[in-house]
Parts: sequence; structure tokens; C-alpha cells
Amino acid sequence: MSAQLSYAHGTSGTTLLGDTIGANLGRAVAAWPDREALVDVPSGRRWTYADFAADVDRLARALLASGVAKGDRVGIWAVNCAEWVLVQYATARIGAIMVNINPAYRTHEVEYVLKQAGISLLFASLRHKSSDYRGMIGQVRHACPDLREVVYIDDPSWTEFVARDTPDRADELLARAAELSCDDPINIQYTSGTTGFPKGATLSHHNILNNGYFVGELIAYSEQDRVCVPVPFYHCFGMVMGNLAATSHGACLVVPAASFDPAATLEAVQRERCTSLYGVPTMFIAELNLPGFAEYDLSTLRTGIMAGSPCPVEVMKRVVAEMHMAEVAICYGMTETSPVSLQTRMDDDLEHRTGTVGRVLPHLEVKVVDPATGVTRPRGRAGELCTRGYSVMLGYWEQPEKTAEAIDAGRWMHTGDLAVMREDGYVEIVGRIKDMIIRGGENIYPREIEEFLYAHPKIRDVQVVGVPHEKYGEEVLACVIPLDPADPLTLEELRAFCADRLAHYKIPSRLSVLDAFPMTVSGKVRKIELRQRYGAGENAAPEEV
Repeated sequence: MSAQLSYAHGTSGTTLLGDTIGANLGRAVAAWPDREALVDVPSGRRWTYADFAADVDRLARALLASGVAKGDRVGIWAVNCAEWVLVQYATARIGAIMVNINPAYRTHEVEYVLKQAGISLLFASLRHKSSDYRGMIGQVRHACPDLREVVYIDDPSWTEFVARDTPDRADELLARAAELSCDDPINIQYTSGTTGFPKGATLSHHNILNNGYFVGELIAYSEQDRVCVPVPFYHCFGMVMGNLAATSHGACLVVPAASFDPAATLEAVQRERCTSLYGVPTMFIAELNLPGFAEYDLSTLRTGIMAGSPCPVEVMKRVVAEMHMAEVAICYGMTETSPVSLQTRMDDDLEHRTGTVGRVLPHLEVKVVDPATGVTRPRGRAGELCTRGYSVMLGYWEQPEKTAEAIDAGRWMHTGDLAVMREDGYVEIVGRIKDMIIRGGENIYPREIEEFLYAHPKIRDVQVVGVPHEKYGEEVLACVIPLDPADPLTLEELRAFCADRLAHYKIPSRLSVLDAFPMTVSGKVRKIELRQRYGAGENAAPEEV
């Protein structure tokens, strides 16, 4: 008898949702109008489902009054706040495509996204940490001809924009909603392969609503749950696994802070009696290591989601025992698949929660194939992980060639990750085919940084690779051939060149100045040799921070 193949299909007695996001929210409002839907802890504001839907519709009508048509791109460049959530649901109500912009982006990256997506209306925070969003938008706006209006949150321009709503637009909103299909594009999230600038993964109502719903189903969400979401809304982790998982079950979404703060997160869990908590492993580690951690009352927690990177065994033990999260789930996915393809189940043991990323979600398929031939491998053998089903994106925004590289003729999304499917169907991620660097849960794409650094006057050639880092998993190393060997680049000069133009996590923390790169016989740079040379601690890069 031949070996069982590395293929699995998630069966379910629960059918897929055929709703748009607006219609699904309407169902929640009808069922639980007086239950809390949203709590914004920093501002002290609260919404019941009825209140939340009313504010969503108010903003939706203001968008209509501003001439936003179905399919228009509306950007949001903001930290976590209630307004972010309102924009998410209001754009969905009218069929506009919300474009998520990473709050850490600098001018170079923001300009690219504004232009590539053709954003006509942008909602933005005024500032966050060292970022002056108004000033940065001012620097790039002249280069973005499609951008006709910017609305700043926590600024009179937000209030003035919402005030454009008039009651006579109620019928117009109903008419627009009636025109929408669950298969319409509704969201663009920028991600990247190992080459070129970010690509806009384009997602439909059907993609993200169902993914959020089934992620919530697998951790038994109901209207009794209160979900603390300290992860960024601009990621699928926040806006799909958090927001949509909550509203599709009548649960309450709790926003603990504008960006991750371990103390604020635990205070929110305690004060709001949260039942679920999200985070990447480093977030949970920061919370567990807080002075006075034991003083927080976390007894209401029962579940949550950990994703982004593998969870160390000892951390998982403490999360279960000391944070009371006995039903915590591990999730694996990518933006292009809405995002989750694999998830552990509530009753899985410690080994499955730390040694695997779970098994396939309902209504999805996964397989592990030979990267060279595409043939499905036997279970227990490593190969490329592929996903197929409702969650696979519509494509990359206005990049059909890139879409064809990622999604094959059979509609399988090729993840680029090396995986092993066990006999029981659980999947281990064992490596990456691509050169992607993952630093503290953030995906970093070397080619984007390389293309940016080529503009430095002291650089003749550059290669960017990831090397191990104890805290962040990986860090960014720039290997540089100087234009003038007598005047080589310093790490301080390199970082100063990147400051305010690249997100902080993309800025190289190590620099190696070389005479030449190791090459293959066909003339390609051997990045693997660079990683091996500097990743093992031997021949360490001459400058590092």
C-alpha cells in the first residue's frame, strides 16, 4: 500500500457564510443590539452593537456624500483605535476597498502604496511615537495625483467629515448595499515576496469574513466572549482574526492601547474581564515578564490566539497555567490566504501546540509538494506548503504576473514555506524557500531594502540577508561593496540614511563591508553563503549594534 499523501481537506457541518461584511454585522445587531461590541480602553469609549452599527452607517453615509464609489480605494494609516474599526466596516458597507498602511511606514513606503493602489481618500492618525503623519503626507502628496483628501483622526477634520452625513442618504446607503456581492474586493493589504516592492494582496468579503468566522468557531466564540486585541489592526491578525471573528459571533472587541504595551494589555484584560487574548510569542513573553505580573487578575481568560512565530514550550506552559488560557490556539497563515490556513484545536496537547501549527481549517485544503515538480509528497517528507479554498486572495492589485507566480492554474496558493505534514494531519513549518526575513513577527523583504540602499552615494552594490538574533528571531544584515574602498560606509551612516524613510524594523542593525560577494558559476550572489558566514557567529560582521 502506498504511503498516505501530504494532503488534507477541512470538512465541516457548518456552512460557509454567503454574506457581505455589512450584512453579517446586521445579523449581529439584530441578535444582540444591547451587548457591547467595541471598547476603546485609552479613550474610555464604548459601543453596543446598535451604537456601533449606527456609527458605521453614519460614516458610510459620509463616504457616500464625499463621492466615494464602489471599488474606490480608501486608505487607512493609523494606529489601533475605534476609528480604525469604524472605517473598516463603513468602507465594507459601501463597497469601497480599504487599503491598510503599516503605521511604521516612512515616506518612501507610504508614497509607493498611495500611488500603486490609487488611493483617493486617506484616513490617518496625526502622529505616533516619532512619526508625524501630517508632515510625512505633506512631503509625498505632490507625487500622488489620485489622493484628493486626507482626514485626520483626533482632529477637527474627522468630525467635519462625519458631519457630511445627512439623513436623506439612508436610501442611498441601502441601494449601495444591495449592489454588493460577497465576492467583491473589499481590502488590500501590502505584503511582499523576496523581490521588488510590496504587492497588494486583494481580499473579498467572502475571504476575510469566513476566515475570521471559522477562526472564532474553532475557539468557540459566542456573544459571551470579550476579545482583547493588542496586535495591529493593519495586519490580518488584528482586523480579521480579531475584529471579524468577534463581530461574526456577537463578541466584544477590546482595544487596550494604540500599539502594544504589555501593562496596558493586562490591565485591559483585568478591567474588561476579557475571555480571549491575542499576540505573537514575544508579546506573551513581555506580559509574563512584567514586574507584578502575578498581581493581575486574568482568571476570566480561557482562550486566545498565538501566531507569527513558533511558541517556546516553557512560554506555552506559563500561558496555559498562569494566564488561564487552557484553550489557546496556534494559527498559521499568510496575508494572501486571509490569513489562516492551519490552526490547533482547543483540546490539543502541549506538543501539538508548540511543535506544529495545527491542522487545516474547515472548507480549506492544504498539501505539501515537491517544490521542483509540484507533486504531492508523502506524509513525513518536507516540501512546499500550498493552500486552496475560499481564503485564497483574488490576486495582487494590478499585478497579474505576480499573481500568476503565486497562484497556480489549480488555484493553489504557494506559500514559499517548507513544511512537513505528520501522519495525523498536523503540520510543522521547517523553513522558508524564499529569502524573507522575519524579525519579531514582521516580514521583511530583502530586495525592497536593497533597492532603497542602492541610492546611497557610498554604495556600489548591496545584498541584504537575515541572520539569527536571540530576541527577535532574525535581524537585518546589509552586506555592502563600497563605491570607494578608501572611504567605506559606516553603520551609523547607513542607519541615518534609512531613518524616517524606512520602517524601523527594516533598518539594518548589522553591516558588513566586502570587496566582493560570493557568486555561483552562473553569476548569481550566493545569499545562503552570506547567511552562513555571519549567522553562526564566526567571521562576525565588522560593525553591529
